[in-house]
Amino acid sequence: MNRLTLFAKGNLDLRDTLHSLRLGGTLGWNGVNEIVRERHPGWTIRFRHETWSRSDALLEATGAVPMELAARDLPLSSHPATSQFSTAVFETEADAIVLSIQPDLMISLVRNRRHGYLLLPSGWPDWPADDQAWIRDDFESAPALGVTESMAAFKSIIERIRAHTQAPILIYNVSSAVPGDQIHAHLGMEDSFSTRIRQFNLGLIELSQKTGISVIDVDAILARAGADRLKLDALHLNAEGCRLVAAEVVRVLEDLGLFQAAEDAP
Repeated sequence: MNRLTLFAKGNLDLRDTLHSLRLGGTLGWNGVNEIVRERHPGWTIRFRHETWSRSDALLEATGAVPMELAARDLPLSSHPATSQFSTAVFETEADAIVLSIQPDLMISLVRNRRHGYLLLPSGWPDWPADDQAWIRDDFESAPALGVTESMAAFKSIIERIRAHTQAPILIYNVSSAVPGDQIHAHLGMEDSFSTRIRQFNLGLIELSQKTGISVIDVDAILARAGADRLKLDALHLNAEGCRLVAAEVVRVLEDLGLFQAAEDAP
């Protein structure tokens, strides 16, 4: 059995397309290996996944959870502190690394006033009263990232990864088809979500031109096949949408020669 290892640092867009999609407890899509088994019999992809909060927080991460945060053992849901402060993406020996611009588009963070670290306080309104008070008293809102700040952070992330490995880096963009969005006059609508997505997608193209990373063009994939049919909401895909994106990841890995390179290895 031949095997490739993908290290994915991202959220549901990566997990749903590459690992599996469950809706209402029912498995709708069983991940990228469904594509690999069809196109490359005898091969499998090992999928390693960590969630992340945002590119700026990843760059600031030290690999260690701040002591005061670790002591609280907060219920951070799918964004545990160990993932938020992990530097594993800079140390992995994976055959390819997969990232996404989606967190930078939509996630709001807070910054600790005393120690300066960034945190995604996932689900904090449901935390115990003492922990909620701690967030209110000890943290302040961190500004949302603009496309310039985001792409600068991604460039630094790419440089740090490449200081350790030359494994290909694939980055998902985001579908700009937002349900219910019917804007035709853009005066005063500069902050609309669909416009923000398009700005980030263009920024990612320019980043690819500068660094050579591969863009997984979710926007184009869904546009060709029908975004209204394939999207559950502004960000989440149904099983067919997940399959189409996973197939594109496999196509890019093929184009980069990863399957052939592994076959030729001694």
